[in-house]
This record gives sequence, C-alpha cells and structure tokens, in this order.
Amino acid sequence: MPHRAAVRESDVKPLRLLFTAAVLAAAAGAAFWYYGRPEAVSVIRPERGSAAEIVFASGVVEPRNWAKVTSLVRERIVEVCNCEGARVAKGDVLARLDASEAEATLTELRARQKLAVDERDRLTLLVERNVTSVTALERARAEVSQVEALIAGQTARLENYELRAPGDGLILRQDAEVGEIAEPGNVLFWVGRPHPRIVIAEVNEEDIPRVEAGQRVLIRSDAFPRSELEATVDSITPKGDPVTRTYRVRLALPEDTPLMIGMSVDANIVTRVVEDALLVPALVLDGDTLFIVEDDVARRRTVETGIRGTERIEILSGIDAGAQIISPYPVGLEDGARVSVESR
Repeated sequence: MPHRAAVRESDVKPLRLLFTAAVLAAAAGAAFWYYGRPEAVSVIRPERGSAAEIVFASGVVEPRNWAKVTSLVRERIVEVCNCEGARVAKGDVLARLDASEAEATLTELRARQKLAVDERDRLTLLVERNVTSVTALERARAEVSQVEALIAGQTARLENYELRAPGDGLILRQDAEVGEIAEPGNVLFWVGRPHPRIVIAEVNEEDIPRVEAGQRVLIRSDAFPRSELEATVDSITPKGDPVTRTYRVRLALPEDTPLMIGMSVDANIVTRVVEDALLVPALVLDGDTLFIVEDDVARRRTVETGIRGTERIEILSGIDAGAQIISPYPVGLEDGARVSVESR
C-alpha cells in the first residue's frame, strides 16, 4: 500500500489564521479605499451678466376707456340691440325694459293733472267774482304744482327703462337677453374703445414702494407662451385695498399688442437693473452659503448676495469670478472634505 503522510492539526491552524488575516486586511483596505476616496462633484464658474430686480403682479387686460351699462330698475327685458362687437354712438338705445306699469302710472298722473287744472281754473273765476275764498284757490294751485312735479319725476323715471350707450365705442360684451329680468347693479353691456389697452394689475403693499411710473414690465400670457410681451407702468392708484393688502397698478400696453381684452396675465415689473453683475445659479446656494473647490478640497463659503432671481442670483462678495463652485449645493458634504471634480 502506498504511504500517506499524516497532516497534523497543529500544522493546519497557523495556515487558517494566516488566511483569515489576509482576508481581513483586504477588506480593511477596500473599506479604506471606499470610504476614504474623494467624493466626485460637478463644478461651475460664475458668469457676468445683467441682474434685474422685479416685482411680480397678476392682472387682466382692459381697454383704457370703457363703461359698464346697468339697469337702475328691476324689470323684464323686452328688446335688445344684439350689437355685440358693433360700434355705437353716444345715446344709442341698447335695450328696452317693460315700462307698461310705469307708463300707466304716468297716464294716471296726467288725468289727475287735468282735473287739478280744471279745478284751479274754476276757482280762479269764482275768486274774481268774490264767490269763494282765496284760500281754496291757493289749495288748488298747490295741487296742480304737486301733480306736475309727480309727472316730471315719473317722466324721468321712464328714461331708466331705456338703456343707452354712455359714449361712442364698441360693444365689448353683451349679457342681456329678451325675457330676462334686469337686476339693478348687474352689468348688461360693456361699452368702450378697443384701443389703447392696459393691464389692471394688483401689487402687494410691501412691494409697491419700489414701483414707479415709466418702469419696464415683462408680460407673460398663457395665450402667447412663446411671445416676449412688454408694457410700461402707467399709473398707481394712491389708495390701496386694506382687505387684500394690494395696490392697483395700470400697465400701458403698446398699440400692436396681441393681448385681447379680458385675458389674464402675469407681470414682472423691472424695478432695478445691475449690469455686469457676478451671477451664479440659484441651485448652488443654501441660503447665503455655497461650496467651492480649492486644491481638491471642498470649502464652505458665506457670500453676500444682491438681486435674487428664480434662476440666477447676484453675488456681491465672498467669491471671485474664477471660483469653482460645486453645483448643485452638496447636502451632507463636510467643509474640508476631499473631492474630485468630474469632467463635464
């Protein structure tokens, strides 16, 4: 039989210990490499450009000159012009209301007037003949005056049953239909001139001190998403609304504006512009701090900011134009950590 060498347990144990130590050493080296390796970051450099400080407002496009036509009495509409979009002159009848009851009242007053005049004339003759007293005649004359005043008032009220154009212009909108009840205060017609047009915007009270007439305004409209629309601050209402805490601002639109009456818009009023400003993307900042890379080490810097936009922010001090800024802001990165810059 072939001879087999016997392996003693005392000889195997040192080999196992050596193998285990080698494995642990390799794992420790891998862990050291993994956790000690520099963190990869992307960097950008500041840019030079124009920084604009803006005040946001929302508003509606309206004609500069226009008026609302409402009824002063509650009555049924019996006739409308159906002239929406048409031009009208001042005084043109736009709608008529049912005036039958008011006309009946006027007819009754005129009959009463005739009786009062006849009685006055009869008493006048009797006074001339000394048949009756002057007091009776004075009462008759007062009755005539009273009825005449009632007739004048009723005649004036009858004018309210015809709705007329308050001025020359275009019927911008008609909300009156035959058979409907005209309620006092409800607008039935909008009459005005389609040009020039303005935006009536609302500005928060904390922003209004920065708004002045003549400032440039950038307009955004969902109806024209690819168009660069502009306006100019025209005027500011002196008294604000204490409930909404806003002030009304009128923005003058150019004559060739594509914006239509009634459209809602967003307005950015440019209150200040800084040329050749040092600008960084807003996403590199956390408040007033950012990270830069110096000699492959991340350094936290506190900067002084100026105009803050939604996308870019002006840097006044704290970094120079050549700084390598980590982008986006590295949440969780320690000041002084080793980093490696990724090529972009």
